[in-house]
Amino acid sequence: MNRASVERLPEHLGLVEWFRPGERDRVERVLADLEKLGVKRLRTGISWADWYTSEGKSWYEWLIPRLSGVVELLPCVLYTPPSIGIEAKTSSPPRRARDYADFIDLFITSFGEHFEYVELWNEPNNLSEWDWTLDPHWSGFGEMIGAAAYWAKKRGKKTVLGGMSPIDGHWLCRMFDLGVMDYIDVVGIHGFPDIFDYTWKGWARNIAMVREILDERGAACEIWVTEAGFSTWQHDEFKQAGVFLELLGAPAQRIYWYGADDLDPALAAVDRFHLDEREYFFGYKKADGTPKLLYRLLEKGSITALKRIDQAARTCAPAGPEKAILVTGGAGFIGTNLVHRLTQDGHRVIVYDNLSREGVEENLLWLTENCGDRLEVQIADTRNHLALQDAIARSSHVYHFAAQVAVTTSVDNPAADFAVNGQGTFALLEAIRNAKEPPSLLFTSTNKVYGGIEGCCIRKSGSRYEPIDPALRERGFGEGTPLDFLSPYGCSKGCADQYVLDYARSFGIHAAVFRMSCIYGPHQYGTEDQGWVAHFAIRTLKGEPITLYGDGCQVRDLLFVEDLVEAMCRAREEMPRLTGQAFNIGGGPERTISLLELLELLRGLHGRLPQVSFDAWRTGDQRYYVSDIGKFNGACGWTPRHSVEEGVERLYRWLCASMRLEPEGASDKAGRKRYPASGVEAI
Repeated sequence: MNRASVERLPEHLGLVEWFRPGERDRVERVLADLEKLGVKRLRTGISWADWYTSEGKSWYEWLIPRLSGVVELLPCVLYTPPSIGIEAKTSSPPRRARDYADFIDLFITSFGEHFEYVELWNEPNNLSEWDWTLDPHWSGFGEMIGAAAYWAKKRGKKTVLGGMSPIDGHWLCRMFDLGVMDYIDVVGIHGFPDIFDYTWKGWARNIAMVREILDERGAACEIWVTEAGFSTWQHDEFKQAGVFLELLGAPAQRIYWYGADDLDPALAAVDRFHLDEREYFFGYKKADGTPKLLYRLLEKGSITALKRIDQAARTCAPAGPEKAILVTGGAGFIGTNLVHRLTQDGHRVIVYDNLSREGVEENLLWLTENCGDRLEVQIADTRNHLALQDAIARSSHVYHFAAQVAVTTSVDNPAADFAVNGQGTFALLEAIRNAKEPPSLLFTSTNKVYGGIEGCCIRKSGSRYEPIDPALRERGFGEGTPLDFLSPYGCSKGCADQYVLDYARSFGIHAAVFRMSCIYGPHQYGTEDQGWVAHFAIRTLKGEPITLYGDGCQVRDLLFVEDLVEAMCRAREEMPRLTGQAFNIGGGPERTISLLELLELLRGLHGRLPQVSFDAWRTGDQRYYVSDIGKFNGACGWTPRHSVEEGVERLYRWLCASMRLEPEGASDKAGRKRYPASGVEAI
């Protein structure tokens, strides 16, 4: 993206984030994020209750100067110490209303140099923040906030009335009647469209309503959105990005977005432990630090990237008599290549993708620019069952690619891996089974369902492993190879693999499975965990170190993505005949390579390699796996066309173009000699 064309985040935008005592590392991570995004304002909670704990005072003595040294700080002071409440809880009114004013006075004395505005309470019309059943006419709240606002003004500070949630004109009028507004500079409002605000009217109408009351009362208060956000508890990261875009258009002097991180699932939200799951998923990052779509787009291209994806999501092919072909994970590497082919062949296609994988947003933009009016985009998660059912009802065939694709990620978080690969596929099968006109299905499984293939006797031959059995060297592993689900990824994909085959047998849906080896080609943004051919090429182009896990002699058969797409198109055409069958799909014995040999192939293309190091073997890594592709060849007459040398060179040159780099290696074909002599020594 041209950085000169990037639309930056507005100056009046801030972030909302709450920090518990002791979370110093998280504070530093959030501040680093704000610097990356160019956000210079932060609203954070100051717990009156925590101040009087053993670590509270020292925590704020560190936190407030640390924050104010980097961002403009808006402290929001709330939470009654339970020992002085009418009831022993933080949402209780204090028995003596003026105790809050005394604390505000103390707080300004201690930290007043670090802020200009102070926010007095948070969501006072929300029971979890202020138990108004103990103060039904708001008289206690009015006395408490009025006194605190008076003293804050006396001390030279500007005051923000704690943000209403929901926005309530009658409540605001009550604050005027109680005299609170005489000492208020800013009225705060909150908004959580389609999460807590079920009848959301939009920022313009809500702010206009508040402004009308202020004008009627002759108040010159500013209106700030002190908190707005969207929970991704139903896996709708795209909707979160859309709500953020809407907030940017709010006619308010300041706007604050909530928040940085999802809540730690081991902790309670306010005083409630998982009573409301929505409260745990408001971050632009997950609790483990994984960026969501909103953060990735903002980090990559600020508002410009958000708007481009928002526009792409509005792509919709004109309705026609024929049903579409649905491609889940359609903005991924394989999906992009298949979708382009299908639209070129005249088919209507629905791309169904949650854009959770790095780089797929670029693929989506490319598709919208190159697929004409045959493309419909639906940004959604397969775990969103209603959205999935709707897409399936409008489809004649489904290619199911949506998945968690990395063994390492599955080891780190097996529950999330199974939720996507196992439960997501099961939900799709149920939607197909219950559809009025069930579409046919091709599911992409993996060679990992065969496990480590421990019974295969292998030997090392130069820079590669090979089977001792000559028949296995000649043909590769067939579909009769015993299943052995190794690693959480192997288990989740294997589970889905078997469910697809059983639904074909038990319920008569037309479905087949491709157990795929290593696929590579254009539109692949490979990582160390998945897509290793592209990963090695990208690291080579960038001059960044490459780590080989194991000795580098492990062998795979490679299949260029255009050859895979051809196989997938034939499978769809032959589906009734292929129903209930699994097929091993890869380059076969004629298109094999070891990791070390791939590095030398890249050296021949690029002229040099970056630093290469070795590390321990990874769970589930097969030393030798080559697909026997004879079964699918016999069924459909399909044979790969591209050699490894041709395919890797095409990937290399595509990556050069996408990264705006000039190829630096020899101009002649890399495949003059099958592989240059290995300059990377095996271990």
